[in-house]
Amino acid sequence: MREIPLSVRPVLASVLSLMAKLYFYYSAMNAGKTTVLLQSSYNYQERGMRTLVFAPAIDTRAGLGRVRSRIGLEAPAEVLSSTDNLFNRVQREHGLSPIACVLVDEAQFLTPAQVAQATDIVDTLRIPVLTYGLRTDFQGKLFPGSAALLALADDLIELKTICHCGRKATMNLRTGADGKAIHEGAQVMIGGNERYVPMCRRHFKEALAGA
Repeated sequence: MREIPLSVRPVLASVLSLMAKLYFYYSAMNAGKTTVLLQSSYNYQERGMRTLVFAPAIDTRAGLGRVRSRIGLEAPAEVLSSTDNLFNRVQREHGLSPIACVLVDEAQFLTPAQVAQATDIVDTLRIPVLTYGLRTDFQGKLFPGSAALLALADDLIELKTICHCGRKATMNLRTGADGKAIHEGAQVMIGGNERYVPMCRRHFKEALAGA
């Protein structure tokens, strides 16, 4: 693909800024959220535009300051803690070098305040913000960050994965070392395939009932 000439990039960035929105891509576990994030970031970078990728400080599975998909794609990321002001971080970086898009991995860990700050990035800085995360936890309850995104995002996009029965998975079953479903515990417990299983609602309820 031909690279966009330097003279055209400011015009293209200006056009994109007029379409700036807050997006929430949500799904159950193992739907490829991080893969889609990395592809989106690459699409911007391939055209000579700078992106800013954030990863939560709480999730260090890929190493602090990195995002990694299950299929092996990875990239560096800015570490975001729950006390950080997302708007201030982006505004500072944008002042140093224009940013065409902000992307947030594991967006369920955003605080409601940070989601509000993401709307300010869109509305004030005119930069699109793409967030990717889970909608609900292992008890079927909304994460605070996800609840705020569902309320405030301009576009909601569901990324689909499947239950073992072939139906769409919408729930995240947490399992113990014995493979049995876990009913109670802290809402946040970092893990992957060894701890969580995507399921349709029916099999999620059956797994909890049989635990």
